[in-house]
Amino acid sequence: MPVKAHILIIDDDANTLASLARAFRLAGHEATVCDNAARALELAKAERFDLILSDVVMPGRDGIALLEDFKNLGVTSPTVMMSGQATIEMAVRATRLGASDFLEKPISTDKLLLTVENAMRLARLEEENRDLKQRLGRHDIVWASPAMREVMAQVEHVAASETRVCIRGETGTGKELIARTLHEKSPRHGGPFVSLNCAAIPSELMESELFGHEKGSFTGAAVRHIGKFEQAHRGTLFLDEIGDMPPGMQAKLLRVLEEGEIERVGSGHPFPVDVRVVVATHRNLEEQVRHGTFREDLYHRVFVFPITLPPLRERREDIRVLAEHFVRQLAEQNHWKPKSFSREAVEALERYAWPGNVRELRNVVERVLLLALGSTVEVSTVERALPQAAAEGAASAAGGLTSGTLAQRVEAFERETLLAELKRNRNHMTNTAKALGLERSHLYKKCQQLGIDLRAMRQGE
Repeated sequence: MPVKAHILIIDDDANTLASLARAFRLAGHEATVCDNAARALELAKAERFDLILSDVVMPGRDGIALLEDFKNLGVTSPTVMMSGQATIEMAVRATRLGASDFLEKPISTDKLLLTVENAMRLARLEEENRDLKQRLGRHDIVWASPAMREVMAQVEHVAASETRVCIRGETGTGKELIARTLHEKSPRHGGPFVSLNCAAIPSELMESELFGHEKGSFTGAAVRHIGKFEQAHRGTLFLDEIGDMPPGMQAKLLRVLEEGEIERVGSGHPFPVDVRVVVATHRNLEEQVRHGTFREDLYHRVFVFPITLPPLRERREDIRVLAEHFVRQLAEQNHWKPKSFSREAVEALERYAWPGNVRELRNVVERVLLLALGSTVEVSTVERALPQAAAEGAASAAGGLTSGTLAQRVEAFERETLLAELKRNRNHMTNTAKALGLERSHLYKKCQQLGIDLRAMRQGE
C-alpha cells in the first residue's frame, strides 16, 4: 500500500517514541521521531508533515510553546497534543493555538489511530473548502453552441467510467476545465484532482514531479517530495500537453499505466496507486506516432476516448455568453461594478478571430472593463482592447492607402479613422472624443481641418 501519511512524533521519552512509531507504521503510515522542541522546529521548517503529534511536558521548551512556534512559523499541518499531566486550562490553551485535539496519556492504539484519522480528515476538508472558495466561479463551463452541446454530452457519457480520456484542442480552448468536469462528475469526485503541464517541466525534473523522490536521492533533494501520482491517489491526474512529454518519460509512464504502481526516485520500493489518468494535447498524436516522437503503445493506452474541443472561432454563439460570464466573474473578484455590452460591442467581439481562444477572450474582457468609462461597453472600447482587429479595420476603411505624399496619406488615414469612429458612435461627439482620446473641442477642430461636415452627417441620419 502507498504511505497514508507522514507523521512527526515529538516526545522526550524514547519508549513512547518507539511504541507510537511502531503503531503508526503497522497502520501504513510513515513516522519521523524527535525528542526535543528545537529539533522538531527544524524538521517542520525543512519538510511538510501530514500530521504532528506532540507531548506537552518536555524539558526546555514545552509542547504548548512549540505549538505557538509552529503557528508563528506558518506550519499548517494539523497538530495533536498529548500529556500525562493534562489540565483543562492546558487543553483550552492548546486549542486556542490551533491544536486539532488533546489526548491524555496513556493512549490506546485504537483511540490514537482514530484521533489521527479524524484530525487528518478535518484538515483535508478545510483544505478542500479553501480550494473550493478559490476556485468558485473560475472553472464554470459556459456555452450556448451546438458544438459545445455535443462536447458536454460526451463528457456526461464517459465521466462515470474509469475510461482514459484524451482531450484535444487548440491552446486556450478550456481542456483543463473539461478534465475537471470529468473528475467532478465521476465517482472519484471526493478525491483529489491534480494537474501537471508536461510542456512546462524540464525533462530532467519530470520523473521527480510525476513519481516523487526521497531525501538525498540526487543533488538538491533536501527533503522527500511526493509526486503527482501519489498526490492524486484515489482521484484524477490530468496530464496536460502530453505530446510534449520526453521519450524517456513516455516509457516510464506506460509502465505505470500498465502495472498501476510507482516508485519514488531513490526509493527502490514500488507501491500501488489508484489514479484515473486524463490527458490533453494541442498536438496531433497520430502524426507524432508516425514520426516516432510519441510511443505507439502509450498512444493506445491514453487515446481510448477522445474529446475534441472546437476553437472559439468555430463556436461564435458562445462568445457573448462567455464575455458576460467573465464580466460577472472579474467584477466579483476585483470589486468592480458590473458592465453590459452594447449590441455593436458584442458584434465586434464575434467578428474577431480569437487565435488565443477562450483564454484570450477572458484577457480582452478584463482589458475592456479597465478601459470602459460608463456602465455600457461600447464598440470603440472593444476595438481599443483588440488592437489587431482595430488596426485591420482602419486599414480596410482607408482602402489600403499607398499613394500620395506622407502628409497626404496621414491626412487621409485620419479622416477615414474619424469618419469610422463617428459612425460607430452614431455621431455622438463626446463618445467619439473619449474613444479617440481627444478633447471634445479638439475633435471639432480636427473635423473642420479634415473637411468633415458634421451638420450634413447628422442630417443624413
